[in-house]
Amino acid sequence: MINLENLSFHLPQGYLFKEVSLQINAGDKIGLVGKNGAGKSTLLRLLSGREQPTDGRIHKVKDATIGYLTQDIVIDTNQCVFDYLDFSNDDLNRIRTQIDDINHQLTTRTDYESDSYLQLLDDLNFANEQFNLFEGYQWEEKITSTLKGLGFQESVFTKSLNQFSGGWKMRAELARILINNPSVLLLDEPTNHLDIISIGWLEDYLKRFDGALITISHDRYFLDNVTKQTLEITKGKILNFPYPYSIYKERRAEEIEVLINAQKQQEKEIKRTEELIDKFRAKASKASFAQSLMKKLDKTELIEVETDEIANMKISFPLSVQPGKAVLDMDNLGKSYGDLNLFKNINLTVGRGEKIALLGPNGVGKSTLLKRITKAEDGEGTVTYGHNVEVTYFAQDQAEKLDPKRTVFETVDLVAKGEIRKQLRSILGAFLFSGEDVDKQVGVLSGGERTRLALCQLLLSPSNVLILDEPTNHLDIQSKAVLKQALQQYGGTFIIVSHDREFLEGLTNRIWDIENKSLKIHHYTVQEYLAKKSEAFEQAQQLGKSAKEKANPKVEEKKEEKSKSTLSYAEEKEQKREQKRLKNAIRKAEKRIEELENEIEEMDKVVANLDYSDEEKSAAILKDYDALKTELDEVMESWDNDTNSLENL
Repeated sequence: MINLENLSFHLPQGYLFKEVSLQINAGDKIGLVGKNGAGKSTLLRLLSGREQPTDGRIHKVKDATIGYLTQDIVIDTNQCVFDYLDFSNDDLNRIRTQIDDINHQLTTRTDYESDSYLQLLDDLNFANEQFNLFEGYQWEEKITSTLKGLGFQESVFTKSLNQFSGGWKMRAELARILINNPSVLLLDEPTNHLDIISIGWLEDYLKRFDGALITISHDRYFLDNVTKQTLEITKGKILNFPYPYSIYKERRAEEIEVLINAQKQQEKEIKRTEELIDKFRAKASKASFAQSLMKKLDKTELIEVETDEIANMKISFPLSVQPGKAVLDMDNLGKSYGDLNLFKNINLTVGRGEKIALLGPNGVGKSTLLKRITKAEDGEGTVTYGHNVEVTYFAQDQAEKLDPKRTVFETVDLVAKGEIRKQLRSILGAFLFSGEDVDKQVGVLSGGERTRLALCQLLLSPSNVLILDEPTNHLDIQSKAVLKQALQQYGGTFIIVSHDREFLEGLTNRIWDIENKSLKIHHYTVQEYLAKKSEAFEQAQQLGKSAKEKANPKVEEKKEEKSKSTLSYAEEKEQKREQKRLKNAIRKAEKRIEELENEIEEMDKVVANLDYSDEEKSAAILKDYDALKTELDEVMESWDNDTNSLENL
């Protein structure tokens, strides 16, 4: 579908990547990873055609269509949300215009018997067939379900896009891309502005997507659930791993360990060679030998290793003083904006040591509830803090409150106290500020950099109650791991809003959910909560379909009667034969799946204790292991196809 031939891209500071050759096929689901600045977004721009390579070529299948979601989309239109999607397909627009034009002629012309009038009827039939071919009759339903899946309420479908925030515009753009079903999807941080419910819907959609997908994401769960292959941009190369993110990280760590050992051995060899050169260079009889050693040294390709130093960092939030048993009390808490009531009558006491995740779709009032708790906004009811309570609040706009004239280092040095000050440069490194970055003024930082700095400053501010509103939005996976570890070690209380499931998993001991304008408390895990929410969403969708079918029941009955009546005796016999074949295939597949799962379980134990120093043996075992997993994927896919075919029959 897409073929990269010796692709290179050069910047003034050097090559991002050089002489990359790669093939991307239909059905590939690829996660694109690498450190910030490695060239991930640049590669997507090259694949989309928005940038041209310095060297090399990108070959695409002639009829390939590309849907590209960027982080910096600009939508300036007074079109309503629904129309933005409804008129986004050029083929459907052309056919609709044609149908409207023909219908206009048919109703205004009176030469009913003429050849040209009869030709119009033929043209109309053909146009309707084309409209059906492009799924025109399902188009509005497709738009509605996609918008709802991405969190839009039906009541805002007619609202102008220019009235929405940047995050909601991004959702509308993502919906526009998805409904047009391109053959290649390029998604740059698609979960950044999605809530935790919408991310689950997007994952399900992408799992069913049959085109090629390449996505950049800092959401580990999203990558694991959607992708089957990982490309890493590192040291000017693009490495290809046939695994989703978590397995890739394990295999990559093993490779890096081997490389580090090889690098150490190489350094010893270089040092020994240099000593020999110094020893024999001055001797006339050994000069030629020294020269050959120097040539050999010049030709030596140095082993470079990009290690993950951040992952090994251990830092924690400082606890100011121990508060009383009850840290805050909410009495009839509520908030309204005019006629819009977000929540009301919340009566709740938060105890010392509680770790709370505040979840739910965007727009229900999560950020507003945090502002009421921190007394940053007025409203109905009261909030009372307990004895010795010191609240630190991280708002979504926290970055805007930093002093633009201070340097990065001065900003954190201002709040740090005690022994932790010795670690300031390491902590800044964990949040992607290294080298000369620490001397930059806040005023020249990008929005994402400011957010990371604000979070780093928060990490160093002593408190005993943390209120965090989307703290992970601009963090990469490694930095999120540092923050999560710090929160797990935190001795105080925290309430956190986040859409990152992997970050939340194992971090909190209860969930708050704003639903129907009240606050519900759950003691589920994050995964259990999401499963219940997903089930409720599916039920609501089914109820909507059932209501439509009840409104027009005869349509389905006629279809069923027609299909039954059109089957001849021979066709019925063939159908029964096909049913029998499918049932046998399904039984065989289920048996093979069970066998493969048992074999893989045994191999898991072997791989866990594998001796990687024996490269030949370990490579053979890993090859067999991958072959078993590949076969399992193929058999499961075959079972799924046969099951669907049997249901259709």
